[in-house]
Amino acid sequence: MKILAIETSCDETAIAILECEGGEQDARFSVLGNALLSQIEIHKEYGGVFPALAKREHAKNLVPILEAALEEAELLHEDAQVISEETRVKISEILTREPGLTEAFFEFISQCEPPEIDAIAVTAGPGLEPALWVGINFAKALALIWNKPLIAVNHMEGHIVAALAKEPAPAALSGTGRNLVIEHIEMPVLALLISGGHTELVLMKKWFQYELIGATRDDAVGEAFDKVARMLNLPYPGGPEISRLAEKSRNETSDTLFKLPRPMLHDATCDFSFAGLKTAVLYLLKEKVDLSEREKQHIAHEFENAVTDVLWKKTSRALEDTGAQTLVIGGGVSANTHIRRTFTEKIKSDHPGVSLRIPSAVLTTDNAIMIAIAGFYRAQRKEFKTEILAQGNLSLA
Repeated sequence: MKILAIETSCDETAIAILECEGGEQDARFSVLGNALLSQIEIHKEYGGVFPALAKREHAKNLVPILEAALEEAELLHEDAQVISEETRVKISEILTREPGLTEAFFEFISQCEPPEIDAIAVTAGPGLEPALWVGINFAKALALIWNKPLIAVNHMEGHIVAALAKEPAPAALSGTGRNLVIEHIEMPVLALLISGGHTELVLMKKWFQYELIGATRDDAVGEAFDKVARMLNLPYPGGPEISRLAEKSRNETSDTLFKLPRPMLHDATCDFSFAGLKTAVLYLLKEKVDLSEREKQHIAHEFENAVTDVLWKKTSRALEDTGAQTLVIGGGVSANTHIRRTFTEKIKSDHPGVSLRIPSAVLTTDNAIMIAIAGFYRAQRKEFKTEILAQGNLSLA
């Protein structure tokens, strides 16, 4: 089955085409085409993602991104296509919110044959609703003109399956594309989802049946990273910058010049809180007017230590409470070097029977590969949609 997937939940415009086969416990994926355009440079001056701007950029980028993905997958065949007036009217209605996209859409579609794909998957949420709508409407227009079924994908489910996927042994590789497999997954699966908008622990007892175990009561962990980075006058996005400074300090010493709290560390729940930690950094900076570069590094070091301590403590408690056999970490913050290192070490010493799955760096950020994988599983269950709504606060459980 070939799945074309579209991701526009935030500030990455991404389209991927995957060849998918197998079942839940033995699925194989070959990435035929993968195109992504990040908007980080555009949003830097705002210190975060500006929704209206993200929406505009998605509308501008989707057609060239689609063309690039199809070309890489060798599914782009130029041939003039006649589009009926009735179809033009319907597509114009679908894309009415994206006038610039409508013109580019017709220009591209009228010059190429429908590609040999089986279904179109698109992120329905969570995310920025204006951004989500652009991808959804684009997917609906493609589904109409190419006569393909639509699949709505939960963005966070995408992060889970991306973490479960791994590259097979070299001998198993075939072709020139990237290959991934999902196999030998022991249930239950506990997922720690950490990003700019989410910090939650979700249990999957059976495939795609979710239960919320714990969540942040205030700031998401990625949001806390970005806010602390702004306090330290670091550029956006803040997470990689804090990690860079923290690693410099960590390479010199394991001790830090400052001490920050670990909110809710000994609380009996699996919930998180990062607002107090962020405020503690603010008060610390008020006392330190002129920070030296070394002091800035130590603050980043201690902040990252505090965050990681809390994430591990809560996750460890959830593993004990649920009896989960597999732990996955997904979302943009899962790219953090110290978090990955700590969890890899701790799982071996504290939970040796648990299998840890962390996605490769390219799959930690928002991407369409994960949407295609999740879309494949949903397609196997015949969960096709005739109508998809953007849901900014869509939850798994």
